[in-house]
Amino acid sequence: MTTYAVHTRTRASNAAAILLIGLVAVLVALPFFAGRSTIQDMFFILTMLVLAQFWNLLAGYGGLVSIGQQAFVGMGAYALFAAVILGGLDPVPSILLAGVAALIISIPTAFFAFRLQGAYFAIGTWVIAEVFRLFVAQWKTLGGGTGTSLPRSATKDMWFVDAITVLLDVKSSAARDILAYWLALALALVTIGGIYWLLRTRRGLALAAIRDNTEAAKSVGVDAGRMKWLVFLTSGFGTGLAGGLIYMQKARISPDAAFSVTDWTAYVIFIVVIGGIGTIEGPILGVLIFFALQSLLADFGSWYLMTLGGLAIVIMLIAPRGLWGLISERTGIHLFPIRRRLTGGKLDQLED
Repeated sequence: MTTYAVHTRTRASNAAAILLIGLVAVLVALPFFAGRSTIQDMFFILTMLVLAQFWNLLAGYGGLVSIGQQAFVGMGAYALFAAVILGGLDPVPSILLAGVAALIISIPTAFFAFRLQGAYFAIGTWVIAEVFRLFVAQWKTLGGGTGTSLPRSATKDMWFVDAITVLLDVKSSAARDILAYWLALALALVTIGGIYWLLRTRRGLALAAIRDNTEAAKSVGVDAGRMKWLVFLTSGFGTGLAGGLIYMQKARISPDAAFSVTDWTAYVIFIVVIGGIGTIEGPILGVLIFFALQSLLADFGSWYLMTLGGLAIVIMLIAPRGLWGLISERTGIHLFPIRRRLTGGKLDQLED
């Protein structure tokens, strides 16, 4: 009697898992031998990666193309500042409150946005984000339209800063950057691991079905509305966490910066589109390309933005599924495989 098994792993993914463990170990130890500028660059890469993964979950798997993610970044950041300045809390645990605040505002946002479809949904999320920006601009206790900074006492006495200062023999300002970096690394790992786990479950199959054809998914029993709510709220919570962490590291906030559609949505969409929408590997590749381009072209002013736009158009024409989509199509390599495969005979035999 032949025995069959369903699996998702491949030899490439097994090798990638081993390399990932080594890479994580290096990243954790990075502050012990890298300079402060490198730590700050890695913090930027990791936080942008988190934002990109959550937008990719929303658009690439849920089919919800939002251009209002800056609402969750901004509200999460302002929730952190409110908790520290008005509530007297430490910035580190306040990051969780940032995620909760973004989760709360994502509920009314979804309530109104889900009544729109396609381009109207995208524009609707941007309009809602602008409403939140105008709201916090009137919040005088947090600086109004000009913004405010974290109290010096809060940044100086932040959790774990003293321990890092002693451990690595660095100044307190450098210790805060290292703390923010380690938190960003933890958030990135949890985000990627959590999304990968979700996509391997039945909910992941339901998401793929909804993305491909909502009506067909409904016909086989998928609750499309419930899944969209799940994805939208999850994305809002994770994006809020990232927003709180980003502005904890910056220690300075203003409505225009926290709710910047360019910084927190346009760049994120660029990262996902060029890397490969609908894949976990795509945003990872995309954020590395984005950082390289930013480092090379940031001094060229408007030409920098024009280059990014032109590159995105070219990649969409030659590789509609992004660079990782093109690579995986030609090589068959999937570092985070989610496609189910049926094998017969030996259960321990894995396909490439």
